[in-house]
Amino acid sequence: MKVLLVDDEKELVTTLAERLGLRGIESDWAVTAEQALEKAEKGFDIAVLDVKMPGVGGLELKKKMEGVVADMRFIFMTGHGSQEDFERGSAEGEFYLVKPVSIELLVKKLKEAAASVGK
Repeated sequence: MKVLLVDDEKELVTTLAERLGLRGIESDWAVTAEQALEKAEKGFDIAVLDVKMPGVGGLELKKKMEGVVADMRFIFMTGHGSQEDFERGSAEGEFYLVKPVSIELLVKKLKEAAASVGK
């Protein structure tokens, strides 16, 4: 599984990337939508996107990335709302996490998203 982490908080994505690496999950990170689109061309299975970023937010970025990488799965992170607010979206095949992100929950959602490829 290859994961692209996108958030305007550099410390967050670098820490998550490091912690995923310790668990054997290959990842890279970006702090802008432009960087994310450029890196997405290298091919990733899953993108973890911050919903609210300056300029292009995660929901808009998802639409752009879908045109770059076929069958990519998406997980959204947000500091706004609660986990319960996002259960509806998760039931429809999208995955949401509330910041601060638990690494254990992120790994669980990554595995769920990876398992949903081709469904």
